[in-house]
Amino acid sequence: MSFLQSSPGKTNLPDVFKLYPRRSILMLRLIDDILRGDSPFTVAEREMIFAFASSQNECQFCYESHKPVAAAFGVDEAVFDELVVDIDTASVSPKLKPVLKYVKKLTLTPSKMVETDARAIYDAGWNEQAFVDAASICAIANYYNRFVDGVGVDVSNEDARQAGATLLPTIGYAGLADELEKHF
Repeated sequence: MSFLQSSPGKTNLPDVFKLYPRRSILMLRLIDDILRGDSPFTVAEREMIFAFASSQNECQFCYESHKPVAAAFGVDEAVFDELVVDIDTASVSPKLKPVLKYVKKLTLTPSKMVETDARAIYDAGWNEQAFVDAASICAIANYYNRFVDGVGVDVSNEDARQAGATLLPTIGYAGLADELEKHF
């Protein structure tokens, strides 16, 4: 149920973007840079990290939207159920496990982060850019999770989730921003 007075009833994320195009374009450009820009992480890994952070926040819309995007880039969707149960036994690269543990802790208990949390990422073989990217992916996931849940985006709208799952692997976040700019 939407909490927006200008859009009562059920509202999906594209509806909100159209209501507030200037801010939405900025949001889409930022997420595009974080999830599609240069990074030691693949696009698949970044989408998986985003979806995983969303699962930790219990943001059903983002979690269910980004799982199929990650799958479109080669991530087995079954891994998400495994990650929710136990990162250590999940079918992901051992190199990614400290990153996912970092993202989980940063999402659930951000004030408890310590140097050893970062060190685990470096010790797994990731460089500083990967570390900054992990923090950035976590931050943008938390931002979007709170935005979606905060404005009351309709989480039951399967069509909206599937549209995102179809568009994001093809035109990406920048393509969505470009479309908004055409009408702004």
